[in-house]
Amino acid sequence: MSEVKELIPDRLPEHVLIIDDSEIQRHFMAELCRDFGIRGILHAEDGRRAIELLKSQPQIEAIILDLEMPHMDGVQVLHELANLGLDPAVIVASARENTLLNVVESLGKSLGLRLLGVLRKPVLRDQLVSSLSRYSAVQLRSEGEEQYDSGPELSVRDVQRAVRNREFEAYFQPKIALQDGRLKGVEALVRWNHPVYGMLPPGRFMELVERSQFISELTLQMLDQSLRHCLVWQAAGLELSVSINVSARSLADSLLADAIIDRVSASGIPPCRVILEITESAIMTDLSTTLGTLARLRLKGFGLSVDDYGTGFSCMLQLSRVPCTELKVDRAFVNGACQSTHLRVLLESALDIARKFNLRVVAEGVETEDDWMLLRNLGCDEAQGYLLARPMPGWQLLGWWDEHAVRLSHIA
Repeated sequence: MSEVKELIPDRLPEHVLIIDDSEIQRHFMAELCRDFGIRGILHAEDGRRAIELLKSQPQIEAIILDLEMPHMDGVQVLHELANLGLDPAVIVASARENTLLNVVESLGKSLGLRLLGVLRKPVLRDQLVSSLSRYSAVQLRSEGEEQYDSGPELSVRDVQRAVRNREFEAYFQPKIALQDGRLKGVEALVRWNHPVYGMLPPGRFMELVERSQFISELTLQMLDQSLRHCLVWQAAGLELSVSINVSARSLADSLLADAIIDRVSASGIPPCRVILEITESAIMTDLSTTLGTLARLRLKGFGLSVDDYGTGFSCMLQLSRVPCTELKVDRAFVNGACQSTHLRVLLESALDIARKFNLRVVAEGVETEDDWMLLRNLGCDEAQGYLLARPMPGWQLLGWWDEHAVRLSHIA
């Protein structure tokens, strides 16, 4: 029992509903939950009863759901959760074949449910605690999304004023080496410090900015801020790489490469420590200009990273066209890969392709130590995600590293 306790994260759901037509299975799952310190446990013998309880017991934070049940099966429950706007975190546990479980996993994600895991019975202790341990990270993301759901109406004129007044700020998320826990670099992520609405996340404004004529100017402002922070970190003994996101529209700007080269050269930061992140879809936009821009930047020594790998089209074809140095695996292939055979296969395939192209691999969305261990065992190079750190202002990075260096070396 003590070994299980050591694996339990600080924040698990306190109220769990177990939905299964087998009384033996319900009590088995309940016993496991109690072992993990969960005391608020409710039972439902089928989907109808479960929906009644979820409507009347809003404190239920997570459900453990069987698929094969009379009256209302597990698939119907998932649809009903989405239809009614009920939002518990979901763990599916079933003895059915992996192919069906993969379909159910895709269904849960397409419905927008907070899916913690899809497990095949008999469920082992470490599988269940691994899925439950995702609750805190998923809850954190969900609360952040709710906070911004009723955000302000913004216009291109607002973007123009913000660029002129330099209201956009760079936040930085650390990238950690999986083999030894060292801080290798950061990704610059834009925030809008709005004078009226406060700090806005990119989901609130980036689509608007990318449609405007100001996207390249914003990219250069993020670069300038990143270079200034790099000099501070370098003076403190941390020679880090910094990744900057570059949009499709910016890549099609033939003058952008000149501006980036000039600013990095003037800063004194070596170009090899500046990584420009591009999406697969961006490569398809104005192909000749885009490839010319990327080729010039690579000739000058800049790193090039293909972001959100696996979510675009013709992945291998694009990798063969682009002179990239890094591949970033999208969080969709990382979260839950420990429990999902098909996600693990996709993740292994991405890493294998990267090795064949001699690319460094960074995994996004690492939220649990199980994610970390799987990626390390598969030979991934670096990771970023909530397990390691949330994005932070540049001035906080040195203090954060002083506080967390030992913790991350222990994880590694």
